[in-house]
Amino acid sequence: MAPAQLAERAISASRHCVRAALAWGLTLASMPLFAVAQTLGADGSLPSFAALQAADAVVGEIRIVNEDVFDLNDPAENNALFRLANRLHIQTRSSVIRGSLLFKRGDPVSVRVIDETERLLRARRYIFDVRLRPVMYRDGVVDIEVMTRDTWSLDPGISVGRSGGATSSSVVLREYNLLGTGVSLSLGHSRNVDRSGNEFQFQYDRAFDGWTTLSYSQADNSDGKRRAASLWRPFYALDTRWAAGAMASTEDRVDSVYGAGIVTSQYRHRQGLGEVFGGWSGGLVSGWTQRYTVGVQARDDIYKIEPGVLAPRQLPPDQKMVAPFVRFEVIEDEFHRLSNRNQIGRPEFFAMGLASVLQLGRATTGMGSSRNAWVISGSVSKGFEPRPQHELLTSASLSGQYGAGRLLQHSLSASARYYLPLTARYLLYGSAAVDVVKTPDLSERPTLGGDTGLRGYPLRYQTGERRAVFTGEFRGYSDVYLFHLFRIGGAAFYDLGRAWGAADGNAANPRWLSDVGVGLRIFNVRAAFGNVLHLDLAVPLHRDPGIKSVQFLVKTKASF
Repeated sequence: MAPAQLAERAISASRHCVRAALAWGLTLASMPLFAVAQTLGADGSLPSFAALQAADAVVGEIRIVNEDVFDLNDPAENNALFRLANRLHIQTRSSVIRGSLLFKRGDPVSVRVIDETERLLRARRYIFDVRLRPVMYRDGVVDIEVMTRDTWSLDPGISVGRSGGATSSSVVLREYNLLGTGVSLSLGHSRNVDRSGNEFQFQYDRAFDGWTTLSYSQADNSDGKRRAASLWRPFYALDTRWAAGAMASTEDRVDSVYGAGIVTSQYRHRQGLGEVFGGWSGGLVSGWTQRYTVGVQARDDIYKIEPGVLAPRQLPPDQKMVAPFVRFEVIEDEFHRLSNRNQIGRPEFFAMGLASVLQLGRATTGMGSSRNAWVISGSVSKGFEPRPQHELLTSASLSGQYGAGRLLQHSLSASARYYLPLTARYLLYGSAAVDVVKTPDLSERPTLGGDTGLRGYPLRYQTGERRAVFTGEFRGYSDVYLFHLFRIGGAAFYDLGRAWGAADGNAANPRWLSDVGVGLRIFNVRAAFGNVLHLDLAVPLHRDPGIKSVQFLVKTKASF
């Protein structure tokens, strides 16, 4: 073959090789682009968890991204104080966050499980913020990022409160997240109208399998001592299949009986409580969870005259009850995510589904009880949405003893709360609560006053076997974020209530009482102890000469 022909054939072969290589390159290059095109939405975002669930995706890698207390990428939080706080703070360990998840690698994606996981994480006091999002999806497998941000967990607190004309104070050193492990440890001294004392508390809710809680507390008070210990694995999620635990406590204290806001008598009360239980469940089925529990409860109450104080005309009778029991619980999976209800600017989860529990026990003298009796307790709650964005939350509870053909003692409570948003920043709130109690223990009767629903009156101003309290509030939720530490809100309120039905109740002013007032709410949102400081001015509308015309209240509560 001539050299010219050989050269022509070589050039032709090289052209074919180049074309083939180019074709293979384009094919290989198009494969990831095609895969990405399958996974990204029209705007370039990854599918939602709902879309992933519909596509039968499974969980792949789970990435834990735990952020410090303050976000230094935010200019408003990048200052010397917050940088120092981040350096001093020990972040929550990734293993603690991972152990709190309700899903694992290989599980099918479930929106319900993702939402419940967020609720459980947000319930932990050492976590400020939670976000779960898909970060990569390919071949039916989705990688999920779990982002959390810590709160400041050390509380070297000195607090003073005042309600109903009485002052309380405490000095406490409390760590809610010791070394990032989720352990809560505290030591402090407190003083209130009933007693003063020193208290130690320990709680670890990640023991053993990660869902078992171990706790111990003891208090040495001016009027006695208290000890309590417990070990339990609860039904921590709607699909949890079993629970078990045990608890025991003893307390020795002086109980006071009040009338018209002053102590009318006192007596010593020694109490012992104990319970052992085990439960099982079929898990969440068609939106409902049913749980069954068996166990034994014990309660021992002993009453004595306390030397040096005025005793009541008749002491409550000593009583010991040892009762094996069965418990049945049913829960409907329906939760609404809301904001600006009881908090400001943070997600709130309202349980709107039916939740009910009924427990029946039998106490006999053969097991050491003081008498033969059925021991009954139960509760039910349900949320309603009368109109869009309106929430009505209702609940009721009952406990008592039945023997010798009659109710020996009982306690019945019912309540309702209504949230009516006017705008994103203003809301009308109303609540009603009724209690009916029949008990020989005078200190367990309902009271009404500055610390129990009537902010314009002394604490425990009225006492009885029946109590009714109604509250209306106009709430405001500002967008003020003071130092990126505090949220600010306010309320104007009206309270109406009465406690009656006891022979030794408030004879001087036994009628319906009411008050009006205004208050400031300061939410400490970046700390684990994140209570809400209430500063209220209340004016009693039906007062006798012994009551101040204006009451100033300083209290910390868990919500608005």
